[in-house]
Amino acid sequence: MPRPTGSADLLEDRRYRALALLRKGHSINEVGRRIDCAPSSVMRWRNAKRHGGAQALKVRFSPGRPPKLRSAERRRLVRLLLRGAMSHGYATDLWTTARIAEVIQRKFGVVYHRDHIGRLLHSLGWSCQKPEKRALERDEAEISRWKKKEWPRIKKTPIGWAPL
Repeated sequence: MPRPTGSADLLEDRRYRALALLRKGHSINEVGRRIDCAPSSVMRWRNAKRHGGAQALKVRFSPGRPPKLRSAERRRLVRLLLRGAMSHGYATDLWTTARIAEVIQRKFGVVYHRDHIGRLLHSLGWSCQKPEKRALERDEAEISRWKKKEWPRIKKTPIGWAPL
């Protein structure tokens, strides 16, 4: 069962309120109902306070699952990615999450699902970017001329509006 939401201070305050109600003579079940928790939690807090004092009621950090890549490996991953995808045997220099997952598996022996690679990259300070697709025949000078001469001539403007 997950820990209730709230800051560590709120959760500790809840524990102290439960113990105060117990001291006033309420039953464990009544205390559980009043502060909206399981009676077994009230018992656990009571026993912790008896054996460990007030320090035992402190809320401890819940770290979650440990990361698969250590910090040194994450730094090495960044260096590998900066070399480009072509240096790892891909036909184009475009990194995809599936390609990055393959590189991580080859270089570190760690399997990541490609959907998690985005979160990993975000934690490394990288962002998702798509390359712009432009025609090879693109003429930048002609495009600039058209934007300056033709576009203002054909652009619709509200009636009665005139540029300053």
